[in-house]
Order: sequence, then structure tokens, then C-alpha cells
Amino acid sequence: MENGSQHTSEPSLVSLVGGIMNDAKDLLVQEWTMTKLEVQEELRKAKTAAIALGIGIGVVAVGGMLLMLMLVHVLVAVTGIPLWECYGLVGSGLVVLGTLLLAVGKHKAEKLDVVPQQTLETMKEMCTGSQSRRHPTRHKRHPARYRRHPVSQARV
Repeated sequence: MENGSQHTSEPSLVSLVGGIMNDAKDLLVQEWTMTKLEVQEELRKAKTAAIALGIGIGVVAVGGMLLMLMLVHVLVAVTGIPLWECYGLVGSGLVVLGTLLLAVGKHKAEKLDVVPQQTLETMKEMCTGSQSRRHPTRHKRHPARYRRHPVSQARV
């Protein structure tokens, strides 16, 4: 016996919009977190490169001072080459060593990527809508993170 007041199991427009807003907020929070983690990783790489450069500069400086004096006098005593030529030989060797160390540090610094590429690609996909329309919950990096949350079933 029906008395005309049927409750449909369809969610209301307000609950649907609220669910979409919550999903969008969750997605933005997740993207922000991933961006932050990627930037932290790049900063860790920058720190490693800076340490390598600092060690290279330190080795060149200390080695240049100590070896310059010691090796020059050893060369003079062993070979009989004039003192000024010995200074030139030792200084040239130190320049080569320093150049190699600086090249290693520069190579590490060139590998740094200050723009988080994975997050940038994800944001581009979201903005252009290039993700599959049939499978909107799939994601390349973290498929489990981007599953849609069920919209609450509110009755009118």
C-alpha cells in the first residue's frame, strides 16, 4: 500500500556537489603532499652535490698548500731541477686534480631537477582530462591514492 511519499535512494544534488568538493580537496592535498616530497628529494640531491663540491674545494686548497711546499723541495733534492720549475710542476698537478674534483661536483649538480616532473605531469593530465574516461580512478604513480570516495547517500 503506497501512500504517495516515496523516498528515492538517489543522492541529492547538494550531497553530490559536496562529495565532489571533498574529492577535489582530497586530491589537491595529495598532490601538494607529493610535490612537497619530490622537492625534499631534490633538495637532498642538491645537498649531496654541494657537499661534493665543498670537499673538492677543500682538498684542492689543503693539498695545494701542503704538497706545494713538500713536493717542490723533494723534486729539487731528487732531480736537481731548478726550484721555480718544481713549483710549476707541482702547481700544474694540483690544478689537474682540482679540475677533476670540480667536474665531478658539476656533473652531480647538473642532474638536479628543481621542478617535480611527476607531479607536473599528473597536474597536466588532470587539467587536460587526458586520463581514460572509462577508468577515472586509475593513475600512473599511485593508483590506490586516486580512487574516488563513495559519495554519501543522503536521503531527501
